[in-house]
Amino acid sequence: MPRIFPEARAENLVIQATGVGAKSFSVLISDKLPCLDNIEKGQCFPLYLYDEAAQQSEAADLFTKQGAASTKGLRRRDAITGKGLAHFQEAHPNEQISKEDLFYYVYGLLHSEDYREKYSDNLSKELPRIPRVKTATDFWAFSKAGRALADLHLNYETVDMYPATIVGNPSTDDDYRVEKKKYGAEKDRTTLHYNSKITIKGIPLEAYEYVVNGKPALDWVVERQAVTTHKASGIINDANDWAIETMHNPKYPLELFLREITVSLETMKIVRSLPSLVLLDS
Repeated sequence: MPRIFPEARAENLVIQATGVGAKSFSVLISDKLPCLDNIEKGQCFPLYLYDEAAQQSEAADLFTKQGAASTKGLRRRDAITGKGLAHFQEAHPNEQISKEDLFYYVYGLLHSEDYREKYSDNLSKELPRIPRVKTATDFWAFSKAGRALADLHLNYETVDMYPATIVGNPSTDDDYRVEKKKYGAEKDRTTLHYNSKITIKGIPLEAYEYVVNGKPALDWVVERQAVTTHKASGIINDANDWAIETMHNPKYPLELFLREITVSLETMKIVRSLPSLVLLDS
């Protein structure tokens, strides 16, 4: 991690994949330093690496982006090697493929339902391997899908809120305070009781099909945007404090849920549009 996010201002992207022994395969992208448990037993694969400029070899400098140093005393270079890029360029010799294109190809491919089904046994025992698809058309389909997915997953806090029906008439900041959200009666997941004054209705069930780390992304929002007390330490984790003190928006927990509906729906739309997995190397 010191070579991936050496300091807070270091620019980078990491594809996080579940590690060996995880209950189910999952992948996510981040532009910030992730915690150890962000993805179960996860490992991070970066777009860039940061090296101390004085320690770089002449050979390593060949792969350095000129003028790309973004932190004092460090040089940023591509994490994908020249040999790795050449392996995929060989499959599509008439295409101009960059390392960034390949990075997003990986992210798109790892979301493929065909890929996850075909390699389900492998993914439970080892880190994912990245095959070459047969046609350039499919390569670009996965790469462009990966870019679109990354944009959604990195900017989840600013996407449009899903126009669900809000029942209630909140008028003050206190009306948005959340303690513990609950789904509707008889596990009606189209309804979410946000608090005693606000109920969200018309949640599309398809939104729950986007699963991260073993459960729907929406369920993570419901679980974490709440007030909880750690049994052993007695420490209180209050999502309202984060909303007010950090985000300066008491509506943040409500808005985040509505935004995550959009992220989930759009993610599954992209995933379902991916081409069938036809491999060059099979």
